[in-house]
Amino acid sequence: MSMVTRTARSLDMRQQGNPWLAVPVAVAKKFGDDQAGNLAALIAYYAFVAIFPLLLVLVTVLDIVLKNHPALRQSLLKSALAQYPVIGSTIVQNISPLHRTGLALLVGLLVALFGARGLAAAALNALNSVWEIPIARRPRFPWSLVRSIGLILLPGLGLIGTTVLSVMASGAGRVLTGVGVSVTAFLGCLVLNIGVFWLAFRLGTVSDISSRQLLPGAIISAAVWQILQAFGGYFVSHQLAHASALYGIFAIVLGLLAWLYLQAELTLYAVEFNVVRAYRLWPRSIAPPPYTKQDRQAFQLYAQVERRGAGIDIVVEDTGPGGEDDRPKTSG
Repeated sequence: MSMVTRTARSLDMRQQGNPWLAVPVAVAKKFGDDQAGNLAALIAYYAFVAIFPLLLVLVTVLDIVLKNHPALRQSLLKSALAQYPVIGSTIVQNISPLHRTGLALLVGLLVALFGARGLAAAALNALNSVWEIPIARRPRFPWSLVRSIGLILLPGLGLIGTTVLSVMASGAGRVLTGVGVSVTAFLGCLVLNIGVFWLAFRLGTVSDISSRQLLPGAIISAAVWQILQAFGGYFVSHQLAHASALYGIFAIVLGLLAWLYLQAELTLYAVEFNVVRAYRLWPRSIAPPPYTKQDRQAFQLYAQVERRGAGIDIVVEDTGPGGEDDRPKTSG
């Protein structure tokens, strides 16, 4: 056995014996096994397709409803676009309401619905793929459409909620001083986002997975979202700084795509943590063979995803030493 192999085996055994290392390793390994980066890229693409028509419709509706309150209209718009650090201010300078509210507004709504429907379908596929739900057990029409509509409405309602909280906090900040208002607004947005992510995970995942199992990932996703809102400006600025010199106006497109992909990828990491925790898929070997019991459980899960009809079972056999049939069991 070479020195490299011995070192790898030694590090592998050390991480397997330490849950603080074994769980992140298992999450990262399963993320790679699921090719979740590709799923995140698909979500980011459909989110990008949906954003601009939705913003156009939002600006038009605000222009109609708050025609006599321009200050409130501008405050709501800036708060909504603050969800996209650095890019949001650029978007608000380059987007204007539709001057015709009839057919033009209808076309904008239809394009936005197309993008949002694709986004919801991509999210449904990603969540069920990460949870290794067999194809035969995934929601079919019309229930898939109902779940998709719910996934379309939830982020919109969450955006409205966080926007209102931001406007209220900025208004209160003119009267009250100190960090209390900012902390209260931050905590309010955090609680709201936890609820939005939890409901989105619940709508996007089959009922076999309990709501309790979905909660840790929702908390992590909401916390990551808040951190991105606070520090994501550096990431986007870094991307734009390198892209603007080469691509000019297309830099905003690249920055927005990078931002959406980062959000989708980190959310799927949180979902992977849910799955690893629920199925107890740690420790995993990073230098096999030998494979751990949890490796064989994961392989069985991956194989079961391809079940496309009732009464069909797929079994993975470990032909090496210690091979046994380890079916995954969920825990709350």
